[in-house]
Amino acid sequence: MLLRSPLHDRHEALGAKFAAFGGWEMPLEYAGGGVIKEHTAVRTAVGVFDVSHLGKAGVVGPGAADFVNACLTNDIGRIRPGRAQYTLCCDDATGGVVDDLIAYLFGPDDVFLVPNAANTAEVVRRLTAAAPPQVTVSNEHRTYAILAVQGPGSADALTALGLPTDLEYMSFTASPDVVVCRTGYTGEHGYELVIPSVRLGGRLVQARILGPGRAAQGEDRRSASLTARTGTDGPRHPPRTHAGVRRGAARRRDHQWHVLADEEGGHRSGADRHRGRARRR
Repeated sequence: MLLRSPLHDRHEALGAKFAAFGGWEMPLEYAGGGVIKEHTAVRTAVGVFDVSHLGKAGVVGPGAADFVNACLTNDIGRIRPGRAQYTLCCDDATGGVVDDLIAYLFGPDDVFLVPNAANTAEVVRRLTAAAPPQVTVSNEHRTYAILAVQGPGSADALTALGLPTDLEYMSFTASPDVVVCRTGYTGEHGYELVIPSVRLGGRLVQARILGPGRAAQGEDRRSASLTARTGTDGPRHPPRTHAGVRRGAARRRDHQWHVLADEEGGHRSGADRHRGRARRR
C-alpha cells in the first residue's frame, strides 16, 4: 500500500492527479494547471511543492556528528551548525552508492538527514547497525512534512508569513514550528520547509495553495540541467561519477571508498578506479 503525505487531503481538494513515487502516492499535477503552467509559475513567480515523500532521519547523542562523519562520504567537519551538506551513503564492500542525501548539522550531538524516499529504511538500517550505544538513529519519515517553496517570488512568499529568508545557500534556521532551509532542486532561488506533521494545520500551510506537482518539478529540474538525485532509482549502484556526485565526497584516507582523480579527470571510488584501469588496458 502506498504511503501518503500528511497533506494528501488538501491535494485531493485541489483536484490533484496522483502517481506512485518511491512508495508514496504523490500529486503529479493539478486541475486547471498542467505541467507547462505549473513549470512556468516556478520560473516566473513561486511554486509550492509537497516533497514530504523525502526521507527524514534523526541522529542524536554524544558525538552524533562525528559518527555521521565516519559513515558518510563528505566531511561534515567542514561546516558549522546551521549549515547543510550534500553527502553519500556508500556500501563499504563495493563502493556503490546506497543513497545520496542532505545532512543538516544542528550541533555536535544532533544531525538531521534527508535521504531519498525509497532508500530511507536502508540508510537508517545501516546507520543503526553501526551506531555506538550513546548515539540514537531514528526513522522520522512520517513525523515531518517538507514543502519546497521555489521561484523568484519565494522570499516574498515567506516574508509575508513572517518567516526568515536572509539565509546563505545550504544554511537553515529552526524554530519549534518550522525549519527554514535555503535549499532546493529547481535551479531557482528557493527554500525548503521542514514542518512537524502535528503543526500542519497552522497558517503556514493554509496561507498558500499547494502546487505544482511532481511532473512540473521534474521539468524544472531538467530545464536547469540538474540530474536526478542518485538514490532515486534504487540502492547499491556502482559509483555514479558521471551523475555529478563528486561534490558529495571528500578525500578520506580512512575508508576504501574515498574519491580519487583518475588520469581522465573523472572521480571514482578507490576500488572502481583500479577496475577502470584494468578495463582500459
